[in-house]
Amino acid sequence: MSATPVVPAEAGSGSSTAGASLVNWRPRLTVRLRLTLSYALLLVVAGGVVAVIIYAVMRFVPNYPLTAANPRDVGPVATRGEILDLVVKLSAYAMALLAVIGMAGGWIIAGRMLRPLQEITAAARLAASGSLDHRIGLGGRPDEFTELSDTFDEMLERLERSFTQYRRFAANASHELRTPHTVMKTMLEVAIADPDHQDVRELASRLHETNQRGIDIVEALLALASLGNRKVELEPVDLAEVARRAVEELRPEAEAAGVTLTVDLQQTVVAGNETLLRQLIVNLGQNAIRHNLPSGGTAKLTVRPGGRLTVENTGEVLEPSMVATLTEPFARRGRLAQRPGRQGGHGLGLALVAAIATAHNGTLTLTPGTPGGLTASVTLQPA
Repeated sequence: MSATPVVPAEAGSGSSTAGASLVNWRPRLTVRLRLTLSYALLLVVAGGVVAVIIYAVMRFVPNYPLTAANPRDVGPVATRGEILDLVVKLSAYAMALLAVIGMAGGWIIAGRMLRPLQEITAAARLAASGSLDHRIGLGGRPDEFTELSDTFDEMLERLERSFTQYRRFAANASHELRTPHTVMKTMLEVAIADPDHQDVRELASRLHETNQRGIDIVEALLALASLGNRKVELEPVDLAEVARRAVEELRPEAEAAGVTLTVDLQQTVVAGNETLLRQLIVNLGQNAIRHNLPSGGTAKLTVRPGGRLTVENTGEVLEPSMVATLTEPFARRGRLAQRPGRQGGHGLGLALVAAIATAHNGTLTLTPGTPGGLTASVTLQPA
């Protein structure tokens, strides 16, 4: 009796993997090759149909010996069977020739037609590797490929803009979150190094203010993230009533800053979330108060039928190019808004307003005021 050889686990595993690879391997038929085969097959089938028709017509040739029309012409005259045999033979040669022509011509035509697709594929590979600054810019007559190319270029542009904003947001968020902790660490180190010459009340007040700034930034970031990841449930809300309660919350800060806050509220019912709409109005009001004149400034909140909310404030003259960037997270003007006696911003207020307006299927429009300041207009859908 012969012994059964024992195969090592590694060898068996390798053999199994190789066997699986061979089993799963399939020949790769490119689109160009498939189009070429289709063209060739179409020509062969068309030639075959013509040959069958000729063969069928030749079947009606009489089956008796044929003679020449001129009796003086002496020579062999083909019979019907010989003619049919010749038709079959020549048809076979013709179909073989058509197959060759179809393969060669189809390969060239398919290559020319699919060349734009190769450019799009190359651009997609570059995009997959992280390069988003290139564009296909496919020219020629408008067709499906140019439409696909234009759509792909538009997608690349939007992706590049989104990634640029994301990188800038991440860098600014890192800086803004690190700043309060760095400031608190410095104050504590100074206090520890010279505890006898510290005003504890002043130190505690500054630590509280810096810590609150960090909390505000984190809460604003969490609010932005939550708005982007969930659907807001909308219900009928009286926008004027929500604005009235928000104004009561804003009055103490306006009085402390020397800003005259006025309202003109008309009832209008919109489809919205009351909590988020209150946050939207509070953020707009805080922006109007904190970015106002050093003294004697005004801010006005208006609610009109049709879901229209407007907040106007006096302030410094703003360039339209700067206004266009105010809804970006950590806008520079928002971070530099702090003045003596006023609470500074962290550059997320208008970004959160824009996100809330979008979540309500509404729009936010920012325009420079005359002669200065800002006018923020929000349009919401009526309930």
